[in-house]
Amino acid sequence: MFNKKIETKTTINELIASRWSGRAYDAEKLVAREDIVSLMEAARWAPSCFGDQPWRFIVFDKATNVSAWEKAMSCLVAGNLSWAKYAPLLFLACADSKVSKNGSPNRWGQYDTGAASENLCLQAASLGLMVHQMGGFDVDMTREAFEIPEQYELMAMMTVGYQLAESDIPEDMKEREYNERARNSLGDNFFDGNWNTPI
Repeated sequence: MFNKKIETKTTINELIASRWSGRAYDAEKLVAREDIVSLMEAARWAPSCFGDQPWRFIVFDKATNVSAWEKAMSCLVAGNLSWAKYAPLLFLACADSKVSKNGSPNRWGQYDTGAASENLCLQAASLGLMVHQMGGFDVDMTREAFEIPEQYELMAMMTVGYQLAESDIPEDMKEREYNERARNSLGDNFFDGNWNTPI
C-alpha cells in the first residue's frame, strides 16, 4: 500500500499516520480468514461504556459467502458501488441503542461502535489492508435484507481489501487516490479550557 504522507505538529504513531481511506482495491486478492478474525479481535477489544460492547458487525466475505456479499453490495449507493465492488470484504457496523443490562437508552452506543470500527481500521492497516468507511448505503434496504432489529442503528458499511498496484489504478481514480490528505488546524477542533478558545 503506498503511503500518503501527512504533516503533523509532533510525531504520532506510524500506524495512525499511514491509515487512509483508499478506493482502488485489488479484486483478485482475497482476505485470508485469519486476517478477518484479527480484524474482529481488534474491534472486540475496543473500550465501551460499562463494558457493554454495543457494536455488532455483519461480515460479508466474497470468498465464503458470495450471495451475502452481493446482497450487501446492492445496498450501496451507485457512487460507492462503482469502486466498492472490487473490495472482497465488507463489514456492516451497527450500534445497539439500548444498554444490555437493563434496556435503558444507550447514548454512548454509537460512540463506542466508532471506537471499535477505528480499532478494526488500524488493525487492517497493520496487516497491509485498506478500509474505507461509508455512510452511502440504503439503511432501510440493508435492515430488511439482513433482518436487523430496529434496536440497532446501522452506522457504516466498510470495504476491506488490498490496494491495487499503483500501475493498475485506472486514470479516472488516480486523482481521488492521490489527493493530499488534509485536516483542520489543531485550534479549529481543540479548545483550551473554554469553548472556542483555540489551543
